[in-house]
Amino acid sequence: MNDPQDPYDPYAAQQQLIGYDPYGRPLYGQVPAQQPLQSAPPPYGQQYEPPYGQPYAQEPQAQQYDHGQQPHGYAQAPSHGYDAQQPQQWIPQQAAAPQAPAPPAAPAPVPEPRRADAADPAGAAPAGADPAPGYRTEQFAFLDQQDEDSEDVIDWLAFTESRTERREEARRRGRNRVVALGVVLALLAVGGLGWLWYSGALPFLDGPGRKKGPAAAAAAQKRDMIVVHLHNTKRGGSSTALLVDNVTTRQGATVLLPNALAVTKEDGTATTLGKSVEGGSIGTREALDTVLGTRIGGTWRLDTPFLERLVELVGGIEVDTDTAVPADDQAKTPAVGQGPKQSLTGAMAVAYATYRAQGEPEARQLERTGRVLYAVLRKIPSDPKAAATTVESMGQILDPGLDAQNLGGLLSRIGEHAKVAAYRTEMLSVKPDGGLTDDASKKVVKDLLGGTVTAAQPGAAPRVGLKDATGDEKAQVAAKAALLNGGYSFVDGGKADRAAATTQVTYQDEGQRGRAVEVAKTLGLPETVVKKAESVVNADVVVTLGKDYKPS
Repeated sequence: MNDPQDPYDPYAAQQQLIGYDPYGRPLYGQVPAQQPLQSAPPPYGQQYEPPYGQPYAQEPQAQQYDHGQQPHGYAQAPSHGYDAQQPQQWIPQQAAAPQAPAPPAAPAPVPEPRRADAADPAGAAPAGADPAPGYRTEQFAFLDQQDEDSEDVIDWLAFTESRTERREEARRRGRNRVVALGVVLALLAVGGLGWLWYSGALPFLDGPGRKKGPAAAAAAQKRDMIVVHLHNTKRGGSSTALLVDNVTTRQGATVLLPNALAVTKEDGTATTLGKSVEGGSIGTREALDTVLGTRIGGTWRLDTPFLERLVELVGGIEVDTDTAVPADDQAKTPAVGQGPKQSLTGAMAVAYATYRAQGEPEARQLERTGRVLYAVLRKIPSDPKAAATTVESMGQILDPGLDAQNLGGLLSRIGEHAKVAAYRTEMLSVKPDGGLTDDASKKVVKDLLGGTVTAAQPGAAPRVGLKDATGDEKAQVAAKAALLNGGYSFVDGGKADRAAATTQVTYQDEGQRGRAVEVAKTLGLPETVVKKAESVVNADVVVTLGKDYKPS
């Protein structure tokens, strides 16, 4: 029986291997069925005579067959020179033994897909290989063949794209350069304005780096200072000095203050520094601040027994003595030799610091006190804690505003300056009436102490200095009374070196002009006498009385 899935067709053409394509793949084709040898056909035009005993049969009608297939029972005889279009005649065939069915034809191998960029080495499809169903070879010409027009289009697109990118890149770079230039110009403008402000070149704006006068520059420095009162407990009297630590310049100084320096009491009355110290006035430090324009941090009352004790604690001192001090049996003071680097004990140091020969001015005795203080500072320990311990070992009751820790720390810092010779000792010179000389006001008060009109406490009454250039004591007393009654802090400027015809009210700082006008009105003077000028007295406003002044 026939298999419905694979029916047997005895007339089906057989498939067998007929060769290989250029790629080495096998090719299969149809093999015509073998036919038995037959006798030659009768001559053209003759009738076929069947063998004896067989009936005649009519010739089958010619049928049309495609692809050279022959009906069953027909065979194509060799042409032997005959025309291929000759009509075929029926040739009887003997029954052949049934043959085994031919094996099913092997399916044609599926051709491998061809890449678009792969080219056929031979330039054409292999013989016998059919293209993929539904496609023709010319449809793949775009993938397999290079098109000159497409290359031109691609080149043009690439050129256009690259030119556009170059334009965009140029624009982007241009914008970046503009932004960078703007930032640089802004920075230069800000830096330039900052430098102008710092240097004080801008109008109405004073920068920190603005060049100022020597007095203003000295006043801007930071200083720590205390006042020392050395009391002679055996002979009486006192000596006063300022110990200064200039933190800005890293220098130290001792400023010797004469007892004749004119100061003002709390009630406004005039007195001298010596009388204020001996009287135990608690306002001496404030009075010095008023006269000098300083800010003294504390008061150190150093009696001679404590000075002797301090010298012994530091192990003695060496002093370049300017004179020999004889021994005093009554005062029990030892003798001191004259010369450089004299080794002094505590008692010898006290004897030399307080010695004043017959008829000597006070300034000579103050100079000896300054030498002893300088020698003691050189022996003070550099460690603030060790220096504080030394001060405590003296056993002295200090001022409540200046304890041992603060005093020891200040002495150690000033002592460091003295050890490296960054130290100086100056005398504050005064006139016979107790007023400061012009040289003392400029050289010592302003440059060394940094005294300035701005040293006054904010909100405090302005300090008004009075200098008499009339030669009339009654006029000076009347002007002083008017200023005190007006609530001003009085600063005695003493007498002028020479008489003046007109009265002047001067100020240094522009902010003090309003106060200067008020002072002029208080004294009954017109506003025209108010001027800005360098002050010879360390005060906010200075009044120089001339001969034209008439007390009201």
